[in-house]
Amino acid sequence: MLSAQLDEYLAEMNLSATAEQKKQLVGFVEMLNKWNKAYNLTSIRDPQQMLIRHIMDSLAVSKHLVGERFIDVGTGPGLPGIPLAIMNPERSFVLLDSLGKRIRFQKQVQHELGIHNISSVESRVEAFEPEVKFDGVLSRAFASIEDMLHWCHHLPSETGCYYALKGQLADNEMANIPQGFEVTDIIELQVPRLDEQRHLLRVIKK
Repeated sequence: MLSAQLDEYLAEMNLSATAEQKKQLVGFVEMLNKWNKAYNLTSIRDPQQMLIRHIMDSLAVSKHLVGERFIDVGTGPGLPGIPLAIMNPERSFVLLDSLGKRIRFQKQVQHELGIHNISSVESRVEAFEPEVKFDGVLSRAFASIEDMLHWCHHLPSETGCYYALKGQLADNEMANIPQGFEVTDIIELQVPRLDEQRHLLRVIKK
């Protein structure tokens, strides 16, 4: 059932995936559903809704990524980082979260599904000092873009950018983007079977 739905959704989003990638994406949903019962990793309990609201919602940004090295800040169980890593094996993703149970889950996913381009780090974002800065800083967890830019200012390289995954855009949130930053793109995303607004904001340091 999940495999057939995934095929349908990927076709709708014009994304191509190998048989192995599809197996990994479905496997991730199955593991998330299994671990969720004990670890409470997501409020979504239905695997079919996980496929839409977690996997496809994450993959909607895939074709907009530029660069090789990414960090997913406040990744939770690995969203959007793990689905993006599966679909972009040539890129590397650091998954950053402050809760140990989420990191343990990510490492089990990495081990069981054979995902070789992710590394999980248990840390608060302000305490994490990367040896090499990132081409892209991803987050779908921050309450506001202002908070994201404040906490993550030290993570991108000179040419790197921030990718903020948002639902509906609030005027006051857009007005509160700090000085020294510029929104270069506001992209409206389409997620199959999701009748809610989704946006991707790309932000750079001026």
